[in-house]
Amino acid sequence: MFCVESSQLEQEAQMLGPIIKHEWRNLVAQSTLWPIVGLFALLIGYGVYNGAAWVQFQQEAIQTARQDEATRLALLGKQLVSLERGPTAELKEAPQASAWWVGYSLAGRYAVMPPGPLASLSVGQSDLYPYYFKVTTASKQAFINNNEIENPTNLLAGHFDLAFVIVYLYPLLILALSYNLISQERDEGTLSMLLSQPVALGTFVLGKIAFRALIVLALAVAFSLAGVVLSGAELGAPDTALRLGLWLLVVGAYGAFWFAAAVAVNALGGSSATNAVALMGLWLAFVVLIPALVNITISAVDPMPSRLEMIQSLREASSAASDQSDQFLSKYQADHPELAAEGKGGFNYTDYGVRYTLVQAEVDRRVRPVLERFDAQLLRQQEWVDRYRYLSPAVVTQEALNDLAGTGVARYRHFLGQVEAYHRDWQKFFRADTMNKQRFSANDLQELPHFRFSEEAPGPLTERVLGSLLGLIAPALLIGLVGLSALRRYPITG
Repeated sequence: MFCVESSQLEQEAQMLGPIIKHEWRNLVAQSTLWPIVGLFALLIGYGVYNGAAWVQFQQEAIQTARQDEATRLALLGKQLVSLERGPTAELKEAPQASAWWVGYSLAGRYAVMPPGPLASLSVGQSDLYPYYFKVTTASKQAFINNNEIENPTNLLAGHFDLAFVIVYLYPLLILALSYNLISQERDEGTLSMLLSQPVALGTFVLGKIAFRALIVLALAVAFSLAGVVLSGAELGAPDTALRLGLWLLVVGAYGAFWFAAAVAVNALGGSSATNAVALMGLWLAFVVLIPALVNITISAVDPMPSRLEMIQSLREASSAASDQSDQFLSKYQADHPELAAEGKGGFNYTDYGVRYTLVQAEVDRRVRPVLERFDAQLLRQQEWVDRYRYLSPAVVTQEALNDLAGTGVARYRHFLGQVEAYHRDWQKFFRADTMNKQRFSANDLQELPHFRFSEEAPGPLTERVLGSLLGLIAPALLIGLVGLSALRRYPITG
């Protein structure tokens, strides 16, 4: 019995080759195939071009910021050397010699998150989140204004890039090639003749699906690779190969979901027109309606914290601290009488720096609970998004592609954490000299803290993407198995 079944399986497997060849001849003969494939190729190419153009814009903006920084620091260095060679009184009154003013304004340095190696494939949230900050001794408030997580609907909107083509249009191409997998042969009366050969209907369908998947995936893979190469990405970077490999797996898994859906709908035995309407309804539900409903549900259950209320709270805390600035300064001068203000006319950068630093410390203390509450609400929002995103394969795919391209929320939060740490180092570097009224020197300029962006370790990224792959493959297998099972009851004749 086992030998008979094994022989039958081998015979059906051998039939896959002739089935694929048969499909090739049929599709080549159809006048609609190549225009559809050509249009898809053009859309992919246009998406890759847009993504590469955005990456180039980012790189030019970063280069401009770095040139600005280098020019300012070079000028400041020359001014300090010149002042140190001049009269002591002139050096003492110069703003360039005030440690507070240098840290607050003159020597501000940029903290930059460069585009990732696959950034040209998915713009993601990089057009909403800042990718560089000018770090000074000013408040941390300047670095939190854009720290907000997008909802599932917004995740599916933005630049027309390769990820947009994959999430929105890739399923449409699959459905256009698969809505009439077996209904066409049945309507034309050729299905019964084809199945008179030693081949099961399930094997026949798998052969047709395999050929179509080969065409679609070849286009997606080829243009993904072309986009990476044309964008000038560092292919030798440590995790580029890993990211690209996972990108291709996500694209393949997303395609498998839609092919499985096509098989299941075809297995119901409807006409080609009925299949087309049903599959378009599924596309509309999974790509448009479900993300919108998820957004509405999350907003109702746990509303997004009000940024206006947070900003108002920050302003109130700043105002209250400023009103008490004289009190802070008097206490500090009582504790440090040797650092009392000199009382000369005109604006004194050194004395004002002491006052500003004291007030800023109090502002940071007052606003910390406000910021912590705001961040806690955002984290709860993200938990809801992570929990419900599996209801829509489109959201799962978009988040995974953004993550792999380095344009998602996770990389931005990783960058923001490094910026906050650098901001603390920057404030610490200037605080002692500011409070002790020490002059800033040309030698001090050489010791300024540097910001070096460190990419997230591959482990957490891989774990997140594997979770997304599971969220695509599991339903694809389930739907596909249900569809293949339903084929056993498929009406061979109309």
